[in-house]
Amino acid sequence: MKKIFTVIILLIGSLVFAQENYRIKNLDVNTETSDFGTSYLGEDILFSSNGLHNNKSVKHWTNGQRFLDIYKGTISSNGEIINVKLFNDIVTKYHESNAIYTKDGKTAYFTRNNYLDKIYGKDSLGWNNLKLYKAEIDEQGKWVNIQSLPFNNDNFSVGHPALSPDEKTLYFTSDMPGSMGQTDIFKTSINNDGTYGVPVNLGMQINTHGKEMFPFVSASNNLYYSSDGRGSTGGLDIYVVPMDYTNITPQNLGSPINSPKDDFCFIIDENKKNGYFSSNRGGGKGDDDIYYFDELKAPKFSCNQVVVGVVKDKETGVLLPNSVVSLHKNNQKITEMIVSKDAKYRFENLDCDATYLIKGIKENYDENQQIINTTKVADFVLDVEIALNPHKVEVAKIDECQKELNSINTIYFDLDKYAIRPDAAVELDKIVAVLNKCSGVKVEAKSYTDSRASNAYNVTLSQNRVQSTVDYIISKGVVKDRIAAKGYGENQLVNHCSDGVNCSEAEHQQNRRTEFIILK
Repeated sequence: MKKIFTVIILLIGSLVFAQENYRIKNLDVNTETSDFGTSYLGEDILFSSNGLHNNKSVKHWTNGQRFLDIYKGTISSNGEIINVKLFNDIVTKYHESNAIYTKDGKTAYFTRNNYLDKIYGKDSLGWNNLKLYKAEIDEQGKWVNIQSLPFNNDNFSVGHPALSPDEKTLYFTSDMPGSMGQTDIFKTSINNDGTYGVPVNLGMQINTHGKEMFPFVSASNNLYYSSDGRGSTGGLDIYVVPMDYTNITPQNLGSPINSPKDDFCFIIDENKKNGYFSSNRGGGKGDDDIYYFDELKAPKFSCNQVVVGVVKDKETGVLLPNSVVSLHKNNQKITEMIVSKDAKYRFENLDCDATYLIKGIKENYDENQQIINTTKVADFVLDVEIALNPHKVEVAKIDECQKELNSINTIYFDLDKYAIRPDAAVELDKIVAVLNKCSGVKVEAKSYTDSRASNAYNVTLSQNRVQSTVDYIISKGVVKDRIAAKGYGENQLVNHCSDGVNCSEAEHQQNRRTEFIILK
């Protein structure tokens, strides 16, 4: 019981979240039969109905309802459709529906039964299919020169027209050969000379084994359409997908737009954030009803890409492990990584259609950076190689760096100790400054002891001293690979204070030291 209660709470929570996106209402214009299929005509609106008393249309033999006709109305301030009149220009006794206009008002596309010039067309089995028609609009606003589009055919249906924002692409529904399911959404190009391209199926991104119908393309080039092949909540559900991107999964609009019944013919004015859709859900006035909605939250789409590559020496092609690769956007570093032995890097979740900067850094190499532009293909993998140029250090520069090292005071240690003294730390900071300036060179640190104690003991003591020296320098940001280190014990005394010689403490101090040389 507790589990059932939890499921109910989760479902309610999901429903509340979805309802935050849209607010809907059933319109007064709806009749007891079928009203659906809105489209914008300037400030007016067109829709289809078989319940508004057009006596010219006959009754359909399958359900006893009259065939559909197209009506025009005006949109009131609260979204109601008022001042409704029959759209007389294209009325026949059969179906006319889903009419759309071009922005200049000179061309219309609409769906009608296979019926033109009083000829009632049938397929090989005697069925009358739907066809897509084009009409020109004369100076009086009348529809003239009504033509069947060239990809219509008596043996399959074509209908439900929609135009892209630039009106160069016509979308439509059909079960023509090449369909993936019962009905698919296709597109065709509209050429400048008025001809049309070959219809193209929108493919698996949009179409399924079921029915895809009633496309509409918004001003931002988002395709809204209905499908029953994506695990819908019941019947046809309305989905949206951005047409500027590829490999994006269509997004179900959820409740209250979608219901356990058929939901379809979605249109939206994205500037006003409102629109219309149709549904035969329970609680309506008739068969199909028109609903008005306010969009409270626009759909958001996730589109990401991946960038991968390797870091190499530009001159030799040798891989460069331990290089640092960083990803930047809008002058901000997003992330970085140190490449391993294979010198490969990988950054995920890059935004589609964006600009990034990739930087490669390695000690003794010049930094390299590349600007990359991601595409509009979700999950696309970009391969970007980072090639680094080795530092070019001139001999004269090496000699100059050695002179600077020689000018630094000698670093000394206390008797039998290897801790860095405060006075030694001051000199080591100077050495760090020289190494930062001479970034293309490597150095060797050499530590010594005085002659007291055994040779073996002094070798160990000198090694501890040189290690303390190296650790201090590394702690200041110098890369470990730039410093070689070795302890020489008492083997290279700077004075006469060898074993058995009586020397002052000041003379012994001169031998407890660390020196630096540049490895040419």
